[in-house]
Formats: sequence, structure tokens, C-alpha cells
Amino acid sequence: MKGTLRYLAGIAGPSGFGSNSTAEQVTLQQHSSSSSFLPSNNLTALITGASSGIGGETARVLAKRGVRVVIGARDIKKAKQVKHNIQNETPNANVIILEIDLTSFASIHTFCSHFLALDLPLNILINNAGVFSQNLEFSQEKIEMTFATNYIGHFLLTEILLEKMIETAEKSGIEGRIINLSSVIHSWVKNSDAFRFNDIIKGTNYNGTRAYAQSKLANILHAKEIARQLKARNARVTINAVHPGIVKTGIIRGHQGLLTDSIFFIASKLLKSTSQGASTTCYVALSPKTQDEKGSEASAPAAVLSVVLSANRNSDPNPRDCCNV
Repeated sequence: MKGTLRYLAGIAGPSGFGSNSTAEQVTLQQHSSSSSFLPSNNLTALITGASSGIGGETARVLAKRGVRVVIGARDIKKAKQVKHNIQNETPNANVIILEIDLTSFASIHTFCSHFLALDLPLNILINNAGVFSQNLEFSQEKIEMTFATNYIGHFLLTEILLEKMIETAEKSGIEGRIINLSSVIHSWVKNSDAFRFNDIIKGTNYNGTRAYAQSKLANILHAKEIARQLKARNARVTINAVHPGIVKTGIIRGHQGLLTDSIFFIASKLLKSTSQGASTTCYVALSPKTQDEKGSEASAPAAVLSVVLSANRNSDPNPRDCCNV
């Protein structure tokens, strides 16, 4: 209860930031070299789902800090508008748009081929895109849509680009960072649900909220396993799963109705803005305080609900361990 009150009040946590902190605030360059952020003008970040919401704000702020931003988007028209807005604010921003449909293996392979053909470094990979659907739908590969988009697509994307990230870190001497956007809703997956992979991908006894929670738990399990592999290889790349906080994003807006709107109207003072929601991702992407984060939990800008769900705590990919944050 005490922690929740600190979160609602916006009281700063160990990181020095609270739930009211914005993405711009957590990425401001510090005056002393000992506390400065990573050399952002030498970095390339790839962000999925950056055509709106938290992803769009993450792209805007990272570009403002001098990071070359590659937007992976399904809706190219929206992505071009985001790029236009970014360059209006930051004229020298380097923003690249590449089309990707995370529900299609073929699209993911094509996207990665196009990105690798650019011969750019890859310092930061932000697996941001996400969907929530009340209705049972399937991807081109006949996988339940929520799980296909939120987990399977990002799993394949990370798998293909991981060697590029390791290579970039070795050549540049700059730690690579992978960030999976998860949610505290992952803890809604109870033992009685039994994390059965075959049932999940088939959409057996489908429930939209449970499917979303399962996909978010999978994001954390993915991060834990990749962290184990990276540690075994002594690679200078870290991976963390983060919760952005309670934010009214496109995932919610896509399911507007009297009840949903009423709840958000009543709770509006408790919700984070998009910029506040993006603060967690941007903090983990650039802060020196998350460098070499292994064996412990890192502090995110917002004290409680936006805590970084550390993927490097241990190598045991037990779902219940992942939930005890």
C-alpha cells in the first residue's frame, strides 16, 4: 500500500524519478561526466510499433537526444506522420521507416533483410508493438493474434537481429540494449491457467484479457532466456522487460465504449500520459544506471508500477519467479 501511494503521488524512486517524470526529463544530459547518459549521437535504435502511442513518443525523444531512429511499422502512413512531426521539432533528426507486420514471418524476414542491407549499427532494440483483442483472431501462420504480435513476432525479430547487436557492441565498445515492453498484467496468469503453449497459440477457450496477460508473461520469459544466453556468451548486450505504467494508449482506445470511457474518466488523475509512459523505456535505453544490469532489479523512472522487470536476476525461466517483482 505504501509503495502504491508513492507511485500515485509521483514520489521519486531510487532512480531519482517518479511516475510523473516524462521521457524528456529522464533523458536530459547530466552536467557531470560521471553521471552522463550514453553517447546518444552515436547510437541507432530500432523501435517496433512507433507509429503512435508510447512507441511514437519513444522515437520522438530518442531522436531529440541524437539517436538515429529506425521505425518498424505496419501503418506506413502513420509512421510518416510521426517522422514529419519529429523532424519539425528536431530538423537534424535521422529517422528511417521500414515496413513490418509482426504477425507475418515473411514480413519480419523481409524487414530484417532491408535493415541489415542498410549496414547500420544496432545499439538498441525496443520491442514495443502490442495489441489487445477481445475477439479471437489468427495470424497468417494460424497463431492466435495477440500472442503472435506481442510475443512470437518479437521473438523472431530479436533472434534474427541478435548477432548484429552483439557485433555492434564489440565494434563500438558501447553496450547494446534490448527492451521488451511487458506489463504487470503478466501476474494475472495464475497457476490454474497453466501456461500451455499449444493452447495459447490455438486460442483454446479464448479470453482477451488472459491472452494479453499470457503474451506479456512470455515477453518476460523471453527476456530471461536471452539474458541467460548473452551471459553465457559474455556478450556486451543486456535485455530487460519493462512495464510503462498505466497509460491510455491505442490498445485501450481501440476498445472504446461507455464503460471503458467512464472508467478512464474517473481514473484520469491516476493514469500516466504517453510521455510519462515512454519514460521507462527511454530511461532503460539510455541511462548509465542500467548499464551491465545483471543479477538484480533495476529502478525505472516510476517507482512502483513502472519498475523494470529485470530479466537478468537468474537463469531459471519459471513463470512464478518472473511474477515476484
